[in-house]
Amino acid sequence: MKSRLQHSNLVILFLASRPKFLVASAAPVLVGSALGFAVAGTFSSLLFILALLAIMSLHSGANMANDYFDHTSRNDWVNRNPTPFSGGSRYIQKAILSPKAVLFAALTALTFGSVVGVVIVLLTRSLFILILGLLGLLGGFFYTAPPVRLGYRSVGEPVIALLFGLLPVYGSYYLQTQTLDIIPLLPAVIVGILIFLVILINEFPDVAADAAVNKRTLVVRFGIPVSVWIYRIALVASFIIAAAAMTIYHTFVLAGLCYLFTLPIAVAAIRSANKEDLAELGRYRASQITVLLHSAGALALTAGFIIFGLRSPTV
Repeated sequence: MKSRLQHSNLVILFLASRPKFLVASAAPVLVGSALGFAVAGTFSSLLFILALLAIMSLHSGANMANDYFDHTSRNDWVNRNPTPFSGGSRYIQKAILSPKAVLFAALTALTFGSVVGVVIVLLTRSLFILILGLLGLLGGFFYTAPPVRLGYRSVGEPVIALLFGLLPVYGSYYLQTQTLDIIPLLPAVIVGILIFLVILINEFPDVAADAAVNKRTLVVRFGIPVSVWIYRIALVASFIIAAAAMTIYHTFVLAGLCYLFTLPIAVAAIRSANKEDLAELGRYRASQITVLLHSAGALALTAGFIIFGLRSPTV
């Protein structure tokens, strides 16, 4: 009976980490690792698995830390429009878990991710990887933790674009190639834009609650109409960057073509991101489509790089 209860508690803690959203941290590792394979012609399964384990653990810990600190700021308590994509897990608000349990689970996941990160550093002896790991750990925790509270200061969205886009794509690429160069820049920017779009679109349902606790997200700061245009411009920019990358790097041609296949999803996302629907209670279709675009876009880039690598005569 005691064993069954402990198992149930572990399941609850796991669900509190919002595992279905961990694709956001897996995506840049997939893209960066596939690009590394395409360029180097070799692939380290061990470093790939460790990178996935580290970043997903840090992401899980950050999710639960955000739940705890959005509880202490009252942000999630005053939110009258939570959706499956925004407003936190609600485990504290529903009394499923105590705030202390959520914080303890967050710190445990962050510690585990850090330990895995140390193993990667020991294997690679890389200062670059150590710096990336520290940035990921601190950025994830202080996204909502005082006194920094990045997500409350109108810089949370670009920080997420770095932590779940640019930096892990570069880090994963480095693990496979052991080189630092400009090749991953444009793919990393695209992945950064995709996660930026997810974060931005999920802020619309929370705008009233965020404003009530002085959480200065971009939507709170600029308002719904302007934020809709920020969303649309950023989305279009990702395809312009993909087209540009196809003309600059032969490595990116197949990945760029694969990414262009997500255009129908992008069009649906732009149509769903209108100020009337975004301001309406209980509407989150735009979030659904944007999450789909993020996943499809990352998988498209990954597939393109893998195909290129398999076709390369150096492999």
